[in-house]
Amino acid sequence: MATSTAPSSSSLTLSQSLSKSLPTISPHPHRISLPTISLSTSSLKCSRRVASRAAAVRASASAVDVEDKTETGLVEKSVNTIRFLAIDAVEKANSGHPGLPMGCAPMGHILYDEIMKYNPKNPYWFNRDRFVLSAGHGCMLQYALLHLAGYDSVKEEDLKSFRQWGSKTPGHPENFETPGIEVTTGPLGQGVANAVGLALAEKHLAARFNKPGSEIVDHYTYVILGDGCQMEGISNEACSLASHWGLGKLIAFYDDNHISIDGDTAIAFTESVDKRFEGLGWHVIWVKNGNTGYDEIRAAIEEAKAVTDKPTLIKVTTTIGFGSPNKANSYSVHGSALGAKEVDATRKNLGWPHEPFHVPEDVKKHWSRHTPEGAALEAEWNAKFAEYEKKYKEEAQELKSLISGELPVGWEKALPTYTPDTPGDSTRNLSQTNLNALAKVLPGLLGGSADLASSNMTLLKMFGDFQKDTPEERNVRFGVREHGMGAICNGIALHCPGLIPYCATFFVFTDYMRAAMRLSALCEAGVIYVMTHDSIGLGEDGPTHQPIEHIASFRAMPNILMLRPADGNETAGAYKVAVLNRKRPSVLALSRQKLPNLPGTSIEGVEKGGYTISDNSSGNKPDVILIGTGSELEIAAKAADELRKSGKTVRVVSFVSWELFDEQSAAYKESVLPAAVSARVSIEAGTTFGWEKIVGSKGKAIGIDHFGASAPADKIYKEFGLTVEAVIAAAKALC
Repeated sequence: MATSTAPSSSSLTLSQSLSKSLPTISPHPHRISLPTISLSTSSLKCSRRVASRAAAVRASASAVDVEDKTETGLVEKSVNTIRFLAIDAVEKANSGHPGLPMGCAPMGHILYDEIMKYNPKNPYWFNRDRFVLSAGHGCMLQYALLHLAGYDSVKEEDLKSFRQWGSKTPGHPENFETPGIEVTTGPLGQGVANAVGLALAEKHLAARFNKPGSEIVDHYTYVILGDGCQMEGISNEACSLASHWGLGKLIAFYDDNHISIDGDTAIAFTESVDKRFEGLGWHVIWVKNGNTGYDEIRAAIEEAKAVTDKPTLIKVTTTIGFGSPNKANSYSVHGSALGAKEVDATRKNLGWPHEPFHVPEDVKKHWSRHTPEGAALEAEWNAKFAEYEKKYKEEAQELKSLISGELPVGWEKALPTYTPDTPGDSTRNLSQTNLNALAKVLPGLLGGSADLASSNMTLLKMFGDFQKDTPEERNVRFGVREHGMGAICNGIALHCPGLIPYCATFFVFTDYMRAAMRLSALCEAGVIYVMTHDSIGLGEDGPTHQPIEHIASFRAMPNILMLRPADGNETAGAYKVAVLNRKRPSVLALSRQKLPNLPGTSIEGVEKGGYTISDNSSGNKPDVILIGTGSELEIAAKAADELRKSGKTVRVVSFVSWELFDEQSAAYKESVLPAAVSARVSIEAGTTFGWEKIVGSKGKAIGIDHFGASAPADKIYKEFGLTVEAVIAAAKALC
């Protein structure tokens, strides 16, 4: 669906013509940039001409669709093309999962060839339907579909390099590698939860921007999930919310093939999925013949679309490895290549005389219509948006900023600033002040907490709750569902660049959503994780709630920012960093206890990761450097005051983010932590693991390398040696 020729200057699409005026969101250098949109009203006449041509193309395409639906032979040939592209790619790589693509090829064909709206030549067109392969191990299904549909990201050579170094067809779908892939899937259940986030974003934006007769936001989210996804608890968390929120444009296909890696699912999975989803509040349809029941699949999709007040699960009973005479319906076709002998047998069984990777000409011609049809769909939407902009200028401008990811000019000025005279407060309370200040200037900011909003302090006071009947609101109530919450936020973040989701829980409960947070980092989803109760400072709740190893664990995770602010200015700085980093998530570890606003802290300092807040030395040669984060920065500052009274020159460094500090120049890092000064003491209410990197082999790291205890915070700090006296003693021993 889209033209392969470049548009003339007088007929630029909405996603092209603003490229000179809006910044492009740049992924990694070897990756395609996300598109910006242009909605110039001066091109309205041209847009109408394009729309007229679009209507003609769509009418022609629809006629072809109707004709093709009666040509079962061509459909079957197309479905077998999908199957054998998957078989051949897995065989060539001698690695992969051919069974799912062979079984799901019929539903994949109907979705991509007959149902979904998309533009292969612009994978980031805003109003496209979204597709998620939650059972990501079967990714050759989606690669084959993208290839047939005309996506430039999956050429024949890409299929032939499946799972190989530098390939755009990795072993599981990766949104940052392959345009046309919406989210990164593989860990089972994550994808369906991502799909809930995508559908939430569509419903939210539609409620905010659609007008009577102008449904400018109008697309579906489709997802294929398997038995493994159904077994993982995250899918139940997310699907429970999907029903609660009434996500009627979410349609999930359950590949009901009864086979997992260990064999028949009867060994461990015998529940009634139908009844469970009915209990969750979904509309449930059963397609009993997913192998050749094309009309059944079509009818199920039409029925699902007619149900607008709840999501739909279409259980499609399929045969894993369909067509393989000796391995179909067995675990042996799940996760390994068929083998040359079985490939030949399958070719004979399905009447497929072609060489590997062959696409028959009639199949190629049939699918080629998606290029002009996609261009037509986008052009029609562009014209519709141009009309919308004339009537609703402010709304159109705001929606454009969300689609492009362009932040409002001067948004950072909304961040509050503090002085040492400002009364101290917990950084969780300061976080709420920042969130509410940002909500006034960032139209894409939305989020919520895992049933802890009154403790995480995450409510946006000027907005109501996002609910089934109030989807325009921006407070999202996730309930006690951390794992689902994180993955849903990934889906929101990846729906369009301007949406900035945040989610919150106690820091220790990141253990419940670590897999989703890891995928945030991997798939470049800039979710803001607001993690309160960051240390033993939460006190009486005891060791079950006191995070010890968590800060270190996130510092070890690639492409994620771990920030532990010490006061008001640093909390504001952490939010500035988090908002600016749209391609990597941020974790803000925030205190329950009140902290003073310290002299020398700043928003700008946080952006450097580590910076000096006080220093009475000269020549970059202090006697000792004291380093702290979060609530322990105050302890370091007080210890410095006492050491200076005894004649020592002391530098106090706030080390709010190791990752940001690592990104600074060598000269800057030397100005903060001079190599010649080995007398360094760090203090942090967590494990000392990793601190040797900062304090060096001759320095001293003060922390906690054991679990906490139940007691008031002051008593715990004293008993565990996180005190001014301990810092002073360590410093004197070093200098």
